[in-house]
Amino acid sequence: MTNNNILQYESKVWKTADLLIWAGIKQSDFPKFMMPFFALIMVESRLIRMADEIRWDFKENEIEDFLDEIKDRNQWYNEFILRNNKSLKDICKNDKSFDTDFYSYLKSFDPETKNLLWVDKWNEEEKFLNISWVAWQLVKKKILFDTVKAWSEIDLKPFSNSEITTLEEHIKRKWADISAETAWEQYTPDDVISLISEIVSSHIKDWKEYLTIYDPTCWGWNMLFWVEDYIKEKFTRPTATYWQDWNDALYALAKIESRFREDSYIKYWNTLTDIRFSDKNFDVIIANPPYWVDWKWYEKDIKNDKTGRFKALPSISDGQFLFTQHIISQLDNEWIAVVVHNWSTLFSWDAWSWESEIRRYLFESDLVEAIIQLPTDEFFNTNIFTYLWVFNKNKSDERKDKVMLINAVDKYELLKKNKGKKRKEVDEKSRLDIIETLKNYKDNDYAKIFDKEYFYYNKQSIVLTNQDINWKSIEDLIPLKKWKDWELKRDKSIKLDTIKIIQEDIIIDNLNISTFNDSNYTDLKDYNDNYIKNLLSELDYKEKKLKVVTKESIYFYDEEKDTIIKETNWKIEELWCGKIVIKSSYKKATKTKEASIEITVELTPDYEKDYEIIPYSKDEEQNKRNITEFLDKYINKPFEYGDNVIWVEINFNKVFYKPEELRDINDIIWEIKDLDDKLKFLESNLWI
Repeated sequence: MTNNNILQYESKVWKTADLLIWAGIKQSDFPKFMMPFFALIMVESRLIRMADEIRWDFKENEIEDFLDEIKDRNQWYNEFILRNNKSLKDICKNDKSFDTDFYSYLKSFDPETKNLLWVDKWNEEEKFLNISWVAWQLVKKKILFDTVKAWSEIDLKPFSNSEITTLEEHIKRKWADISAETAWEQYTPDDVISLISEIVSSHIKDWKEYLTIYDPTCWGWNMLFWVEDYIKEKFTRPTATYWQDWNDALYALAKIESRFREDSYIKYWNTLTDIRFSDKNFDVIIANPPYWVDWKWYEKDIKNDKTGRFKALPSISDGQFLFTQHIISQLDNEWIAVVVHNWSTLFSWDAWSWESEIRRYLFESDLVEAIIQLPTDEFFNTNIFTYLWVFNKNKSDERKDKVMLINAVDKYELLKKNKGKKRKEVDEKSRLDIIETLKNYKDNDYAKIFDKEYFYYNKQSIVLTNQDINWKSIEDLIPLKKWKDWELKRDKSIKLDTIKIIQEDIIIDNLNISTFNDSNYTDLKDYNDNYIKNLLSELDYKEKKLKVVTKESIYFYDEEKDTIIKETNWKIEELWCGKIVIKSSYKKATKTKEASIEITVELTPDYEKDYEIIPYSKDEEQNKRNITEFLDKYINKPFEYGDNVIWVEINFNKVFYKPEELRDINDIIWEIKDLDDKLKFLESNLWI
């Protein structure tokens, strides 16, 4: 796909930034100064090429007819170029008339192009390519003429739409490298786009009906047009592309480029809050949603969404799964989507999270055909693992309720020269291997097929009763009482008739406080809430120095035996495992009693909430047996069942884990002996 000839212009485009550096413009601002001029040379190249094709059909005095023909063919035009037969390069030949000519040049575009360039929008907010503001800034820096002249030397007329798209993506990637505002954007590299194109093509048949292709995510359209061009190379069926973006400058560039392609539709606004293609479902959807980008600014709109596309809302700090659910909602019932994600969509968050519920929805709807783990160091701005999710709404019978994991981490070649953080690329041979594996849909050494329920787990909560070294709990000492006249039930605790609490320098011997002498507190309740409770929170019942004194006995905790000790007249009695709970409560005044703070001590069982991850079975009775058998086997303390939640995660490390091969002991011994001999030789040659 890539034409090496056009990539020679990458350095020429970037050379125009030398003037910006000289003028003291920050590198992070380069995109806003360069995008408008890239748009100009792109528009001009297409317009002049088209004009050259038909100009000879008209005589010199038929200029109006010539202009009408151009306008009939397109919605875009530039009367300055067409009437005067002058390009940017021609304008720059005369520096004395440049200012007037350049202004006339910008003003002569059709209304839509002027709007996208944002020509003469001085009293409005900055928007789209904002060329008037950029030109004004360059005038102040005294480099406007030199900047336009440098750009005018870049001639794109000989190149196809696809080739210019490739150049454009290379330039945008460099802009992303230097711009703090776009540091998190993960532009999709060529080799990954090629793999996506081949995955899509493997699911296409050569019919006469239009194939609709949609990319609903922001930050670049190269992937969309690349996939379209690849399909056109392999098939004769017509295509139509759809794309939505709400980055002003990139939308304007895409909108301009879409006009040079047949049946290409670009809409402006946020896909998550305003669907501009709500009346359509698409045959093919491709996307690389932004990673770890929060959606708190649009929370109200998303939570009030009436389309039904969001089955669950993921963490507000990561909106990837919002895009995925939108994609599923607009995917035609017989077609596929390929979506790039990072690891967080596979196993982030807990069983109770909405991420897990979204994964469960995707699997239970039998939408996931395959997930492909790509090598690290594949993207320009990150070295993390990335994944291609292949969604299919029309699985063949042998693929129904199945999911293939393809571990393509070793399917790459090292680049001769790094591109940002990109050190690897999925080479053509590796891409063909992956596509063949996906077509065959059979296990091999780097791909495995599973029933979709393989990725489900029971997360069973249990409440454990902790015990001492003799497997005893204070719970056994709490007497059973009749409840509702027929059922026996235990109290929650044993209440102590406490007279004093001691721990190091803290001594509390007034357990019913009715007055205080401290101006820092407004009343007795305030004194309890902000002093007494804080004082009690400093007491740690597991410290041996904490003692609770009653009229008959002293209570303290023995941490070694995990038991509460009751000491009566020097006689030691173990009360088994439990907790000493000290509380304070404010008591309002009554007719017979004044307001007071009451401090109480209770002995309670030591309960602990825990969770166990247990294999899942889609057979309900078998699943219950799985839980019971697992807990009977591995839990050796008394417990009660809590809630059970079905947790869904995909863990490539677990599936493709290969234990490290241990070296032979004889080899290790031989190596140690060899090192020892070398050390002895060195020692023998030492001298003082």
